[in-house]
Amino acid sequence: MEVITVDRLMRTWKIVWLWLRTLLIFSLPVVLLGSIFLITINLIGPPPLKVPQTTVFYGSDDSIIGEYEPLGQNRFWVKVDDISPYMTEATVAVEDRRFYSHHGFDYKRIAAAILADIRAGSKVQGASTITQQYSRNLFLAPDKTWERKLKEAIYAARIEANYTKDEILQGYLNTIYYGHGNYGIEAASQYYYGKSAKDLNLAESSMLAGIPKGPSYYSPIVNMDRAKKRQKIVLDAMVATGAASAKEAVQAYEEPLKIVGKANLPIDKASYFQDEVEYLLKNKIGLDADEVELGGYHVYTTLDPELQDKAEHWVEKSIPRTSSIQVGMVALDPRSGDVKAMVGGRNYLESAYNRATQARRAPGSTFKPFLYTAALKNGFTPSSLLMSERTTFFEGEENQYTPENFGNHYANDNITLAQAVAVSDNVYAVKTNIFIGPEQLVETAKDFGIKSDLASIPSLALGTKPVGVLEMTSAYSVFANNGLKTEPRFIKKVVDYKGDVVYEQDVEKKRVVEPEYAYVMTDMMKGVFDERLNDYTRVTGASINSLIDRPTAGKTGSTNYDNWIIGYTPQLVTGVWTGYDKGKTLHPFNDVLYSKNIWGHFMKDAMAGRPVAQFPKPKDVVGVYVNPDTGLLASDSCPGKKLSYYVEGTEPTKYCTGDASDQEKTMPVSPKSTEEKGFFKKIWNWIRG
Repeated sequence: MEVITVDRLMRTWKIVWLWLRTLLIFSLPVVLLGSIFLITINLIGPPPLKVPQTTVFYGSDDSIIGEYEPLGQNRFWVKVDDISPYMTEATVAVEDRRFYSHHGFDYKRIAAAILADIRAGSKVQGASTITQQYSRNLFLAPDKTWERKLKEAIYAARIEANYTKDEILQGYLNTIYYGHGNYGIEAASQYYYGKSAKDLNLAESSMLAGIPKGPSYYSPIVNMDRAKKRQKIVLDAMVATGAASAKEAVQAYEEPLKIVGKANLPIDKASYFQDEVEYLLKNKIGLDADEVELGGYHVYTTLDPELQDKAEHWVEKSIPRTSSIQVGMVALDPRSGDVKAMVGGRNYLESAYNRATQARRAPGSTFKPFLYTAALKNGFTPSSLLMSERTTFFEGEENQYTPENFGNHYANDNITLAQAVAVSDNVYAVKTNIFIGPEQLVETAKDFGIKSDLASIPSLALGTKPVGVLEMTSAYSVFANNGLKTEPRFIKKVVDYKGDVVYEQDVEKKRVVEPEYAYVMTDMMKGVFDERLNDYTRVTGASINSLIDRPTAGKTGSTNYDNWIIGYTPQLVTGVWTGYDKGKTLHPFNDVLYSKNIWGHFMKDAMAGRPVAQFPKPKDVVGVYVNPDTGLLASDSCPGKKLSYYVEGTEPTKYCTGDASDQEKTMPVSPKSTEEKGFFKKIWNWIRG
């Protein structure tokens, strides 16, 4: 037996120490670099996981009304909880069985892949984990340089260090390509099966999970045989991992699948409305064009798809296809300002110009309710009398102005304010505007929300300055909402692809007129559809009064080039404009009927099935029966009576006797503020004298 000496032990220790020192020298940098790498990826924080996603627009019922497709691709982001468990389990089983146990890199799988490649003499087996594939999906450039591979590795490490496994799996399933332009499981599920990813069964999931390995090769649309073979591999993997039993796998494989082959999503619904939403996203909310188109936002709008269908239907049905007349239409909820339907033209593909929001046209007599609201606040009542006869006015010291009633119909007698509203008497309107002062009409219109340029001139009473359909319809919501103004609302909220709310618009209300004046104006505008108010000409809504089956108020308006009607119930305000884009004169018989027909049929259709609502009467309003011609309290001496409402203290107290002196009792009393109106006061005295 050999004796181990002290010298030999020392030599052995020196050799061991030399190796240990060498190993330590070489390993320290590795350990140090590894530590620095781990610290760095934690300091850098999570990488941005945002990739181009389809921005989706939703209606008020949360149904999809349209979307942006980035670069011609379908991309939708859904949470992992909204993906069928069959789909997540199938994906993990076939793509990365040790996904929940490794830290981004499966070293056993890498070693096995290297050995398989060496034996085959070529690359035959992949070793990328779900994390690595997800990292790769975040790079849009297809190059395969070492620089990119290094970036992918760093991304994979950062992803694993900063996100949970479920978040990583969610990101992967939302970015992987499934063929035919569909990125992400939601787009793929909609395309192949016409259903949401949360509703996928085992058979459908196992088929989809096999596609990413070769989207064009394993697509069931391209080749069902290859797709079925790949599905079998996925199902076997699920059996191996315990995600499915052998019996379930066999049943899933044999289950017939109905392939749709197209996205089951409504496209291009309410295109004019969507354009306005896009404009607001970019110009009000502050998203740039790329964010809107590629950001994967979920935009929840106020549009009611059912009302939109009805609006489009009645526009199409009411106007002959041979006509080139155009239309602008808005329907909104006066209580919230929510725009429920919008038609900006008759054919979006031919013209994307939105006549409901972009066009400015003369509103005609639909402007008069603002005038008469100001008049009520300046001493007028529904019984106030003025002479209806052909009259010449002055706009300025020299310019003469002679307004005409439709069809040159004049009472040639005194008529009440209520009658003037119902028959849209132009002479009464201009006299009233001069009497109270045109600047008060401008101020009142601005209070109601009219933002277009106006002028303090007598003819403004007849709507001679151009305005928009949306702003007029929104302004009328003040009457329907008892004097409260609500700003038009198109977007309720915007949610990003992660599910975070990035914008939300609350309902904004502002009182712009006392409720009693709004109610009295509404009561007078009901008369637009009531033929009992006078006998010298028809009320302007007579042609559609058969469609009115509930409390409804409104006003018509017309010029040589424009035809309007704006009307409302307590639940819905709708404005319709019809006319020609290039200022062509309206045909006096056919063209002037389109707006009323559209409005009347739409309102009847829109309100069908809804409870009949009354306009709430303020406590400072009283109702009395009056004789429509004199505006005095009804009596046996004067035939005819109508229930009319007044601001308390302004109602008539004298009974109609049938004498000529009755009319003098209801002449408006000039308010004190008009005593110093100079030129307009002189004209008023000349008119009355």
